[in-house]
Amino acid sequence: MSTLISDTAVSIPAPALRPFITEYAGFRVSGVPPGTHFGLPSSDVDLIISLSRPIDVVQMPNSTQRPSAFGALVAGLQDAPAIVRQGGDAFGLHVFITPLGVRAILGVASAEISSLVLNLSDIWGSRAGELIEMLLAASTWRQRFAILDRAFLSKFNPISPPPEIAWAWRRLAKNHGAVPVQRLADEIGWSRQHFSDGFRDVIGVTPKSAARIFRFERACRLMKDSRSSLSNVAASCGYFDQAHLTREWNTLAGCSPREWIARELPFLQDYELGGRDNGSDDLESVYQSVV
Repeated sequence: MSTLISDTAVSIPAPALRPFITEYAGFRVSGVPPGTHFGLPSSDVDLIISLSRPIDVVQMPNSTQRPSAFGALVAGLQDAPAIVRQGGDAFGLHVFITPLGVRAILGVASAEISSLVLNLSDIWGSRAGELIEMLLAASTWRQRFAILDRAFLSKFNPISPPPEIAWAWRRLAKNHGAVPVQRLADEIGWSRQHFSDGFRDVIGVTPKSAARIFRFERACRLMKDSRSSLSNVAASCGYFDQAHLTREWNTLAGCSPREWIARELPFLQDYELGGRDNGSDDLESVYQSVV
């Protein structure tokens, strides 16, 4: 029986990038037993760069996409899991990009990549391969994180999102999805349909879907941090009851909460889970400082 050995590191990006990238994480794991890993819906757009073997996605969150292997993948916001074949060693970096920052960092709109898993080279062309080569040549996590900073800053285009949509996204994040869509529309002064359409055009999913993702992330976090009962998690996260939590979990995670706790939770690193308490910093003022 192999022993699981894990080396991880987490860092925040350069100051100018912080409104657009939540964090960097590096991982090197050996002794991973053969099987599959469920990539869960997240409130971040994920850029995952492998520095070893390709990432083998055997089931896409979007059923229209065929399974594929990636040296560096970009996963847009999604409301279904991506299933990844795992086993042996894994070595790479994970970049968590806010949906409001996707255009500034990657040069495409979040809506263009929603529910898709793409090669970074599909977006960046030859720059993707050049980035991987530089990361492979580095010998420490600090060097690799510095390389990411330079790569993102070299093509950085800090575009401010519409303030109404940025405000609504922050409000949902701060409250872990527990704000009715109609209330958000009313407070902005838009019709519900106009608000939902505008939100989807910028973020890539509707505000209702975003609220589901935030609530789901919060539930994941509570299960890990407090090991609360499923009924308590359901009540704390705004589900009607435990049955509602289970239905949502089957849709978003591809399994029941109990199956996820037994199969996935013991192997998850803290950085992989969303659902942290979100601050109330005004992104508009941060944008003004970097534009």
